[in-house]
Formats: sequence, structure tokens, C-alpha cells
Amino acid sequence: MRSARLGVLLLSVNLGIALLAIVLVGAVGVALLGRLAGENALRRVELAGAGAAQAIELDGERLLASARLLGERPTLNRLLEERDRAGIESFLETFRGTSALGGCAVLFDGEIASSIGGEALPWREMLGAKRAESGWFLFEPKNSPHPILVSCAEAARVAGAVVGAAVVLDEAHARGTAEKVGVPVAIVGRTEIESEAGGARGALRVRALSGTFAGAARIDEGDLFVAAAPLRDPTGRVAGAIEAILPAREIDSSVGNLVRELVLLALVVVALATVFSLVLARIIERPIRSLTESAIRIGQGNFGSPVPRVGGVEISVLAGAMEEMRERVLRLTNDLRMRRAEAEAILTGIVEGVFAVDRERRIRYMNPQAAALLGVRAEEAIGRFCGDVLKPRERNGARPCEESCPILHARFRGKARATELLEPIGEESRSVVITSAPSGAELDETAADTLQYQVIRDETEVEATRRLRDFVLANISHEFRTPLSAQLASLELLRDRLPDLDPGEVRELVLSIERGTLRLTRLIDNLLESTRIEAGQDSIRRRPCALDEIIEEAVELMVPLIKQRKQTVEVDLPYPLPPVDGDTQRLVQVFVNLLANANKFSPAGGAIAIGGEVRGAEVRIWVEDQGPGLPSGTVESLFRRFMRAPDEEPEPRGMGLGLYIVKSIVERHGGRVEAESLERGTRMCVVLPRGDGHEDPGGR
Repeated sequence: MRSARLGVLLLSVNLGIALLAIVLVGAVGVALLGRLAGENALRRVELAGAGAAQAIELDGERLLASARLLGERPTLNRLLEERDRAGIESFLETFRGTSALGGCAVLFDGEIASSIGGEALPWREMLGAKRAESGWFLFEPKNSPHPILVSCAEAARVAGAVVGAAVVLDEAHARGTAEKVGVPVAIVGRTEIESEAGGARGALRVRALSGTFAGAARIDEGDLFVAAAPLRDPTGRVAGAIEAILPAREIDSSVGNLVRELVLLALVVVALATVFSLVLARIIERPIRSLTESAIRIGQGNFGSPVPRVGGVEISVLAGAMEEMRERVLRLTNDLRMRRAEAEAILTGIVEGVFAVDRERRIRYMNPQAAALLGVRAEEAIGRFCGDVLKPRERNGARPCEESCPILHARFRGKARATELLEPIGEESRSVVITSAPSGAELDETAADTLQYQVIRDETEVEATRRLRDFVLANISHEFRTPLSAQLASLELLRDRLPDLDPGEVRELVLSIERGTLRLTRLIDNLLESTRIEAGQDSIRRRPCALDEIIEEAVELMVPLIKQRKQTVEVDLPYPLPPVDGDTQRLVQVFVNLLANANKFSPAGGAIAIGGEVRGAEVRIWVEDQGPGLPSGTVESLFRRFMRAPDEEPEPRGMGLGLYIVKSIVERHGGRVEAESLERGTRMCVVLPRGDGHEDPGGR
């Protein structure tokens, strides 16, 4: 369902309320007004009917006064005494006109002497019906539907003469009465009432004819308000009914005019309500729209724009609350970003790898160290099962993810640690230690998205170092034990048989002790030099050195070992050999190591050649043996630390430090070491830069 705008909603509600109020008030008002107008019309015709009855009574009284005045007039009495018929009629005509009578007459002894007002008036019956106790009365003629007011009086001076006056209650008299009471009046005789007794109007007339005030009612026939009053004379005799009639259309017209005015008023009110609602909607909608836009920005994570100030007490309080909320969220967001940046710095700066998994052990986060350790891209690992990314090596044909997963164990034990062998990448086997922390879901069961973090540490190098340490210690023990055993045997032999030995045998035993000591010294020197290199203490003292003297010292140091294997040393160096800038003792150690290698690999009785040449700014010194030469593909790895020859290396086996130290010392002198296999044997060549200020001998 589509939501309406606030302005439209306010406008619709206000207009709806206004229209509903106007319709209800108008409907009730019109109904009440119609009812009041009807009641007022009924009261009006009732009063008019009563007024018409009183007016007819007054007419009767005036008719009686006129008859008595006529009977006392002297002129009429004289004319009656003279029996002047023409004069009597003239006088009666004048009197009828001045007294507004319907007719008048003079009777002698019951006979009509003269009458004015038409022959139709039955004077003899009317005066015969005179009631002694009444001055005037109502006569109901047989040949006319209109009752007649009749009054009579005796002539003052003529015995037996009676004068009469009459007024016909016809339509003309009714119109005169209507002018007096203000509404149309109808005078209905008994004959007409009895002949037309049907209907509501007839019922009113019948009730009036019975002598009871019939009241008023609205008659559908002709749509009239009608009130009927009895037409009676002073004796109480009812001769007909007096109707006061008011057409209903006059009342309805008044109500209709009022309704039209109410409709116009309603339209004006609706128009004013529309304008007021539009203005009110704009006043209310504008700040709310502004607050809505601010709420949308905050919801989208834009906390930089402040919530605008708006008018109105309630809305301004709401705006203030939103601004306070925005500032708090902004501070929290900044704190979270800072902490996240700190966490990212820690996670990317530590050596260990870190990854996080969800309840299904799908990876949700992985730092670069973990990705590099596992040989994957972090973004490709996200969403995958951790076992498919780490690829732990199967144990007894079973995948450790199901039975010995540290992640699952940490969920129940609080923390778990396991060493895993991962499937090798290439030919390199990998060993890692995984430490898993419990997830926050154990503390908050409602946190379905809580992650569980693991720290993964590469133990491959540590394990290799550990193995290398054991290997070196074993070699050192072996290398030290061999010469020490030989020296101990020589010393025991000297102690036990010294008096029995000839000088040659004693000399041989002392030489054996000397060779052992020399070998131990060389081992110790190599270990110390290797330690200094690894510790970064690889500085050398530079001063001019004579290479021939260095080589001569190295040969002298190696003479006992060379003689032991009955080998010869052939030295063929250019003369004069230019000096080099370097550390004499370190360079002696270089050539001692090279001679020791040649001594070890050359066969017993073989020759070791030392040669050299000068090429431009370089001095090249090499040592050649007559051994088996270098195995194919071993030149690059020959100078690595603890690198030893394959199984064919003769005894005594070394620790693999000699050539490593040679290369380190020579490179610190700015030179290099070259190795090559000869047709028979191996040539190890040391290339050093010439010292300054020396003449180029021009080659070997």
C-alpha cells in the first residue's frame, strides 16, 4: 500500500473533518429547522383559525349594533309611519352601504315590507329562526353553502315593525377575514362539510363541526397547513367550520432558502479549511521533510551533515534528539573505525596468520600473513570451508576436520591448540600450530553472526631450525670427538710407553697431537666466524696484506694434515704478487679452509696446486685438488651454511661451514669466489681487488 504524503494526509483529514462536520450540522440543522418551521406553521394556522373565529364573532356583534341602530333611526320610523315604501328602500340602501352589510330589510307583522341586498336572502326564514336569547345568530340557507350572519331589532316608534341586517359568510367575507388574521381563511358550511367528510382535511372539519377545536395538521392533499375552528353563534350552535390555510410551499421555500445559504456557507468554510490546511501542511511538512532527509542520511552512514534546526516545540525537541543521536553515533563510529584500524594494523603487522570462521566454519576474515602461509588469496578464501583452504593432511585415512578440529574443541573447552601438517605446496612440507579461541556466541546465544578467531603460526622454519640445530650439535660433537680421541690415544701411549719409545715414535705421536689440535683450532675458528657472521659482527680491518705471505702461513698451518696423507703442495704464484687491502688473519682462514677442502678430497699421495694471476685490478688465487670434482648442479648451493658434500665426502666429514666462511670473508673484502670442476679435481678460485699504489705485474 502506497503511503500518502503528510501534506496530502493533513489536507485530506482537515477537509474530511470539515465536510463531515458541515454535513452533520447542516443535516441536523435542516431537519430541526424544517421541524420548527412546520411547528411554527401549525401554531400560525391555529392562531389564525382562532383569530378568524373571533373576527366572525366581532362581525356578529357589529351586525347586532347595526340592526339596533337601524331600528332607532327617526327617519326610518317616520317613513314606516308614512308607509313610504320608496323612501324606506332608499334609506335601507344608504344604510347598507354605510354599514357594509350584506343586506337589510323591514317586516311588518312578519311580512316583508321592504328589503335590500338581493332577493336571494330568505328574510322571512332568517327572522323566523331568530332566537330570543341571542342578539345575532347564524342561519344556514338551504339553497346556499354559505352560512349567513343575521340580526334583527324592533322599530322604535312603529309597533309590529322589525328591521333585520345580514352578512353572507361567502368567499369575499373570508378574504376580508384573511386580511385581518394574515393567512387565507375559508368558511365552510355544514352542508359542504357533511358532503365532503373524507380525508384528513374532512376529518378536521367534522371535528370542528362537532364543536371541538380540531387543531392543526399538515395535509398532503394540496400540501397545506390547515387549522379548523367551529363556526358558532352566541347560543353555541355550530353552523360550520372556519379554516385557516397556509400553503406548505411557503414554509418549504423558506427552508430551501436557508439550506442554500447553508450550502454557500459550507462552501466558504471548505474553501477556508482548504487554504488553512495547505498552509498548516506546509508549515508542518517542511521541518518533518528536513528531519526525514537527515534520518535517511544517518541511516546511509553519512554522519557528517548535522541535523538542521527547525521550528515548533515538539519538532525542535525531536531535531535536538536526532542531532544528539547523530553525534553519539559519529563518535562511536569514529571509535570503531580507530579500533578497527588498530586491529587491522595489529593483524597485518604480526608474524602469525589470523583467520575467522562462522558457526559453519566458513572463513569470514583472513589476514595477509595467513593467506601467504596457506598459498591462497584472502578474497578467494572468504566463504569457503576452512578445511578446504587449510588442507590438513589426513591421519589414518581420516580428515582431521571431523574429529580433531581445534575450532570445534574451542567451542566446548574455551580454548584449543593443535599442530597440523598441511598438504605441501610444491615440494615443501608445512607444519603449523593453530590456536583457536572461543566465539562470543557462547556468551551471547542471540549473536548468530559471532565469529571465532584462530591464530595460525608457521612452524616449518622453526622445525627446520630445530632439526638443523640437532644436526649441527651432532656434527660438532662428532668433529670434536674424533681429534680429541686421537689426541687422548697419543697421550696415553706417551704416558705408558714413553721410556720404551724411540725418538721417531715420540715425534710421530707429538705430530698426531699437533694435527688434532690444528683440526680443533680450525673447527673452533670456523664456528666463531660463523657465529660472528650470523650476529652481524662481520667487519674486517683493512690494511695492505701480502698474499704470498698469507698463503705461506696457511700452508705451514696445514702441513701436518697434508703430510699425514702424504700429499704435496705445489705453489706457483706470479712475482711480484701485488698486495691487497684486507684482514690478514681472515684471509689466512680463507686459504686454510680451501687447503683443508683440497686435503680432504685429494687422494692420499696426491698433489694440491696453488696458483694465481693478476688481471687488471683483480688478483686471482686458486687452489686445485685431484678429487672427484663437483657434482653436477651443486655450484650454487656449494657456499651455503652447513652445506655438505653428498655421501661420497671422505672422512673426516666437516660441518659445512668452510666454504660458507670463505665466501663471506672474500665478499667482505670486495671479492668473489668461483668454483669449477677440472678434468681431474676441482679448482676453487678467490678473486680479490688489488690494493692501491701497486704496479700491475702484467699477468701471471
